[in-house]
Amino acid sequence: MASKNQNKYNYPYNGVVGICLSFKPNYNWIRTHIPMNTSKETFVTAFALFSLFFGAGNLLLPPLLGYNAGDDWIWVTFGFMITAVVIPILGILAHARLQGTMFDFGKKVSPLFSTIYCIVVYLISIAIPSPRTASATHEIAIQPAFGTSPLLTSSIYFGLVLVFVLNRSKILNFIGKFLTPIIVLMLFAVIGIGLFSSDGLMNSSTFETPLVSGILEGYQTFDAIGAVVVGAVIIISLNLGGHSSFEAKKQMIRKSGFIAGLGLLIIYAGLISVGSFFGSDIEIDKTLSGDIQRANLLRGISIASLGAFGNRVLSVLIALACFTTAVGIITGTADYVKGLFNNSRSAYVSTGITACALGVLIGQLDFHSIIIIAIPALMIIYPITIVLILLNVLPEKYAAPNVFKAVVVSTILFSLPDFLGSVGLGESVAALGPYIPLSKYSMGWVLPAIVAFMVSNMIQKNTMPKE
Repeated sequence: MASKNQNKYNYPYNGVVGICLSFKPNYNWIRTHIPMNTSKETFVTAFALFSLFFGAGNLLLPPLLGYNAGDDWIWVTFGFMITAVVIPILGILAHARLQGTMFDFGKKVSPLFSTIYCIVVYLISIAIPSPRTASATHEIAIQPAFGTSPLLTSSIYFGLVLVFVLNRSKILNFIGKFLTPIIVLMLFAVIGIGLFSSDGLMNSSTFETPLVSGILEGYQTFDAIGAVVVGAVIIISLNLGGHSSFEAKKQMIRKSGFIAGLGLLIIYAGLISVGSFFGSDIEIDKTLSGDIQRANLLRGISIASLGAFGNRVLSVLIALACFTTAVGIITGTADYVKGLFNNSRSAYVSTGITACALGVLIGQLDFHSIIIIAIPALMIIYPITIVLILLNVLPEKYAAPNVFKAVVVSTILFSLPDFLGSVGLGESVAALGPYIPLSKYSMGWVLPAIVAFMVSNMIQKNTMPKE
């Protein structure tokens, strides 16, 4: 047996080359220390997480961001990663630590607050993001090709979603093993061929502060809410799969989260870069809405990269990305309601059917209209979700119940001007704008939340009994 000080890898070369060339002889060591079934489950879970996060907005936002950023695309990529990758993955890490439900994210504020928060988030999720996936699929993928009505598209769409939701125990494996690889291969085809087929002539940046613009655009993915919803889906899926060890699940969820985050980072960077590289090849009509601009640009990139076949690829890609997100949202909502009714299967099925029926009805609206409806609710719920995620990944000594309460209350108070502005009552609070930092970016809650965190921790430290 090798001694502890001996190099157990026995690399004959130095550096990365040596590691790569010497990897095979150590396969037995890897198989002994990392069981293959555990590694496989980790990757399946990571792939499922990726798909549950990656919806229509995640596909449409980055290319136009890169197109407008031009030669500053690297800076907007850094900013986009902060709000579209780092915060959502922190949400998954918080789930790994808590291993409960969404209720556990806010229970330190108060059980009543957490219950109201959960109900509001799940209602928003099935009333806005879920129908929006059907609307996006219809407008971008189905209607241009087949000319069908929104009712027919959304009916078939949510009928298929319901089939997946009712087969709860198979969701994680099917999405992770089959749907995600198809999505990833298509994304790599569009990005890889697009980068090599473009002229690479970029426009000048339209952003004064590219890093900040990237942060704000990533904020629009609203994936922090996705993290608290789909993270709970992953926890329950692992429990249904027979995983009972808290520590084993914690490690698997953390590793899966990091892998999914790396995948999101690579895909986002690729989509942003390909958008910037096509700056001189594709003309965008700036008079159109942002959503139509994004769809037209992505279609133009797909056709330029893959020819006429690119249209079909884009249609399938949009449909699959939207579909997996809708499955995750409705499954998460049904799981929560099932828990409220003593794990009643009837409650789960009824919620799934109701959420899908609601999706069919609201899915008749166009994509832009659903976005407009979503904004007021998100202006106040999204900041709360972000601070709950951040507080739940901090060490316990920095996240006592009083700290939770102070930070959440501050966040709610300073999110109200954005909420009032989004419902047409902005004039009533317009005078406060100059006195609230970042308010013009709809992020006036950030600095007050930081101050509340620091002050409440100082008070907590001074009031703790000395040993």
